[in-house]
Amino acid sequence: MKIGLFIPCYVNAIYPQVGVASYKLLKSLGLDVDYPEDQTCCGQPMANAGFESEATNLAISFEEKFAGYDYVVGPSVSCVAFARVNHPDIMAKKGLKCKTAEKVYDICEFIHDVVKPTSLKAKFPHKVSIHNSCHGVRELGLSRPSELKAPYYSKLRDLLNMVEGIEVFEPEYPDECCGFGGMFALEEHAVSVCMGQDKIRHHMDTGAEYITGPDSSCLMHMGGIIKREHLPIKTIHIVEILASEL
Repeated sequence: MKIGLFIPCYVNAIYPQVGVASYKLLKSLGLDVDYPEDQTCCGQPMANAGFESEATNLAISFEEKFAGYDYVVGPSVSCVAFARVNHPDIMAKKGLKCKTAEKVYDICEFIHDVVKPTSLKAKFPHKVSIHNSCHGVRELGLSRPSELKAPYYSKLRDLLNMVEGIEVFEPEYPDECCGFGGMFALEEHAVSVCMGQDKIRHHMDTGAEYITGPDSSCLMHMGGIIKREHLPIKTIHIVEILASEL
């Protein structure tokens, strides 16, 4: 199968190591991976700001760039969720069919549900606390939302448990928002920061050295608070852990 690697714009600009780790991880699993260099933003920032129509050309461009791949895989649950959930409606308003939505996956979701490895070449001898990003939980099903009152599961934990030397924890209220929320962090700055502080405290209460998760936007938000307040914990994208020995 042919994989189109989708690297969101903010990952490309701010966290390129996450993109590199994603490529290495997929290749290590024996997959045929291609990175379309002329890919653009998925359009999520425009839609979050209330200008969904401004995302139309970006959704069409996404469709054109990734139409020829069997799967589209990216290391950002919010961007993947936007492409899967919102692109079909955006394109339908122009009378266009969105075919990529049904084959776009978060990288952890893809590895867990499609590749289904029994082991990974990874070693990370540290204590980590899992951050369940909202889009990943409620739109992509990476873990069970607490409001469903159903048996708990975590695809992120399943993957991290394959890593040698790691100790995995989850905070109290594991699917509580960190407060980022895209435009919310700008429009409701004080509330966003307070939510981030609470979330970081719950992660620190586990005794973890790192907060890890599948979305660099959440990690960026918490990382900013950690840096400003000189807190004794770090953030790291889960893909960097899963690709740690590559």
